[in-house]
Parts: sequence; C-alpha cells; structure tokens
Amino acid sequence: MSNAEKGAQALGRAKLRNSTTVFLVGNIEPTMEWYTQLGFASEYYPPGFAILRRDEVEIFLQQESGYVVPDDLKISRQLCPQDYGMMEFDVMDLNGHRLVFAQAIPK
Repeated sequence: MSNAEKGAQALGRAKLRNSTTVFLVGNIEPTMEWYTQLGFASEYYPPGFAILRRDEVEIFLQQESGYVVPDDLKISRQLCPQDYGMMEFDVMDLNGHRLVFAQAIPK
C-alpha cells in the first residue's frame, strides 16, 4: 500500500480508484449514434441509460426529460499546439458537451 493510500485510510476516507463521465442528454438514441461515428461501441439499458466504450474510455449517458441542447454545436477549437506539450482540438457533441482530443507533441 502506498503512503497516499495509508494516509487516506488513516483519515477514514475511501480511496478513489476510477471516475466515469456521465453526460445528461435529451434523446439517448441519436446520442448513441453520434458517438458510434467516433468509434464508440454502445449498450442501451432502458429506461434512458447507455454505456459507451472505446479503448480505455467509458462514457455514461443519462436521458433527462426536458434537457435543452445548446445551439452552438461545432468544432469549437481548431487543431493547435498547447504550451504543455499537447496537440489538441475540441468538438461539441449534439448535446453541447465539449470533447477534447489530444496527442503528445514529439520532442
């Protein structure tokens, strides 16, 4: 057990081991289709829940009645180098969630 784990355990806190992104969506089926075009496999769990997977990335979708989609769906940032050594671009999904795609810039 690492020192950080021992410290957290001594304070009576549970150790966090993972995190999963959950996106609220207005209509789950078109959202699943959109992510399929990015190479994600999807599994639907009625009513109104889906899990999307691609490689080591997992995204949960939760359908919410009355969800309002923002009106600025687009590539929000063109491909560009970042000061911290990554080449990145952003896109907005059909529910207004920003996805950042990044790759390390070779040194």
